[in-house]
Amino acid sequence: MDFDFEKELKKLPTSPGVYIMHDEKDEIIYVGKAINLKNRVRQYFRPGADGRIKIEKMMPHVSRFEYIVTDSELEALVLENNLIKEYSPKYNTCLKDGKTYPFICVTLEDEFPRLLFSRRVKKGKSKYFGPFIGSAQVRDTIDLLERLYHIRNCDKPIREGKTYERACLYKEMRMCDAPCIGGIDKETYMKNVEKVIGFLNGDYKDVLNDLKSKMEKEASEMKFEEAAYYRDLMEAVRTVTERQKINNLDGEDRDIVAIAVEDRDCVAQVFMVRDGKLIGREHVYINVAEDEEKSDILNSFISQYYSGTPFLPKEIVTVEEPYGSEELENWLTNKKGSKVIILTPKQGKHKRLVDMAAKNAALLLKKNKEEIKRQEAKTIGAMRELATLLDLPGLKRVEAFDISNTSGFLSVGSMVVFEDGKPKKNDYRKFRLKTVEGPNDYASMNEVLTRRFMHGIEEKEELKESSFTRFPDCIFMDGGKGQVHIAEEVLRNLGLDIPVAGMVKDDNHRTRGIYYKDVELPINTSSEGFKLLTRIQDEAHRFAIEYHKSLRTKNQVHSILDDIPGVGEKRRLALLKAYTSVEEIKNASIEELSKIEGFNKKAAEAVYNFFNSENDA
Repeated sequence: MDFDFEKELKKLPTSPGVYIMHDEKDEIIYVGKAINLKNRVRQYFRPGADGRIKIEKMMPHVSRFEYIVTDSELEALVLENNLIKEYSPKYNTCLKDGKTYPFICVTLEDEFPRLLFSRRVKKGKSKYFGPFIGSAQVRDTIDLLERLYHIRNCDKPIREGKTYERACLYKEMRMCDAPCIGGIDKETYMKNVEKVIGFLNGDYKDVLNDLKSKMEKEASEMKFEEAAYYRDLMEAVRTVTERQKINNLDGEDRDIVAIAVEDRDCVAQVFMVRDGKLIGREHVYINVAEDEEKSDILNSFISQYYSGTPFLPKEIVTVEEPYGSEELENWLTNKKGSKVIILTPKQGKHKRLVDMAAKNAALLLKKNKEEIKRQEAKTIGAMRELATLLDLPGLKRVEAFDISNTSGFLSVGSMVVFEDGKPKKNDYRKFRLKTVEGPNDYASMNEVLTRRFMHGIEEKEELKESSFTRFPDCIFMDGGKGQVHIAEEVLRNLGLDIPVAGMVKDDNHRTRGIYYKDVELPINTSSEGFKLLTRIQDEAHRFAIEYHKSLRTKNQVHSILDDIPGVGEKRRLALLKAYTSVEEIKNASIEELSKIEGFNKKAAEAVYNFFNSENDA
């Protein structure tokens, strides 16, 4: 049904919310936020009203739009960010990975808190510190703090008083005061935890002064081994703190953000300044839309990057003002619970830091551009190669299917999904066969495909959004002519027009080529397209095998032969040695079965009657 733009534009509310643009394939190609949906969305349909080049290029591809109303513009910003991460629209700026950075967690919900390495931030009483650039830095800091303040690192449930009879080795190593045996009371322990939190907030001077005084005291009393212990602790503190080479006298927390852009490649560089000290840096590779402006890239980067971190600095200093900076500030302030400012300095020390970050970003982009191109060739470029080979206008999403069973028992199907040449594991699906008995791969594939697409059709009719409602641009079958024709028949019966190709294997079970429209197409086995095809086939096979193994573990090894009365384990093994498949056993005569080692006439008749009765049914 054609989308009536004028009619739908008139229906738009004046509320804040998120708008979603779809192309002719019903793919989401752009997500945006608005304080006033009516005013904002109408701008897109006025020539030149938005002013951004990428929007002018996008609009001819928009076949419809939809919107979601929110209670505030802040909610709209959060929702926009979530949708961008979920669908990676073509005309939005999207971070290339969902990388999360390590934090130190102080488990304040425990009666005697611990220090944990964490990449996830959970709601609750625990306090999180970071982000840190690498896991080694986190583990070194945790180890130092445990030695400094004797924080326990065991996961025993401990209450105040003597919970256990004996302490562990960490007490002997002077890394824990053993609250498990009542070696320290809760009040004193919590004072040590407060010192840990102070250290993680940047209070190093008191720690060094305290260690120095203890070292000098032990040395004056000729206790040189004790003095050496405190000396080593001081050195460990300096090792952690000396990473902070660049200082600002104002002692504020801020992030310095700069980007470097070349064509559709971009690197964002973040310098993290805590308590006036540069404690580390991080860079993120970004996919940008064609002709994307720097202000738009900065807006998208800031909203996505800071949505995944529990710590927000007081200031974010950027190379230039991001698009919608005031709205971003409101969102960041709301998230932090105190004022966050976005600055774009023109001169002074902050400008020098921004220039340094920008220089680093440019160097990284130049250094890694070839690697970025290689990765793109393996993914998006490989999809383009396959699309050209199959004479398709384009390939974004493909689905591949495989069947796995053991002699017809526990038959399962797998569906794997690749988008832009990369596996999209959230959309993978498993199927436990319901209607097929025995090792019939064609019937099994018919059931799997029918269930997959019927589910999608039903959910579309119910106006639901899920991975099932997103149909592929092409289906890849783990097999040749027979499997392809099964898939085509299923699609034809359901009224769907989706191209189907077969991934053909050679005698050594290696991917050989691609079967499409009743022809095996020649393909360069050293090309990225062929390598991607192999990865898709291997992944479909792996996913099916893993699911089948998990079911076998639950049900133990079982096959249809287990159900034959009077045939035990030895005779089952003899059958499998004598015949290559259950189908051959079904077609064997009583006389032939009697010749198998360990079989008498009665056993042969049991096997024959078992399968003969099934066939009659």
